Amino acid sequence: MLCASAMLVSGLMSLRQSVKTPLVLEVNEGVIGQFVRKLAPVTLVLFTLLIVAYMLLLEVLGFVVSSYLFLLLSMQVLGSKRLMLNVLVSAMVLAAIFIVFQTAFSVVLPAGSLLGSYLPEFLK
Repeated sequence: MLCASAMLVSGLMSLRQSVKTPLVLEVNEGVIGQFVRKLAPVTLVLFTLLIVAYMLLLEVLGFVVSSYLFLLLSMQVLGSKRLMLNVLVSAMVLAAIFIVFQTAFSVVLPAGSLLGSYLPEFLK
């Protein structure tokens, strides 16, 4: 309830600030063009597509592979230019998540229908 109240208050504050801010159009841009540009920036659209792809690939490739690809690609979409660092950070974060969920919480993570039969027993 406290979190919901905080979200409501911050949302109302943001709405109040948006209403007070005057509408400034870019050169040669209409109201609809500006609305679409501000509501759906390219980064947001790409990240949303990544989330949808992750959801679809989770069942086929399994948790480990699909999560690794999601982490790696999402860092690229969010602006990271250091490929080798992204590869390393994705692997380390995924390993930590896997260990915590597999050991501490005893959650069975999906192995995936495509790769499930090829994974070692400790990853299943």
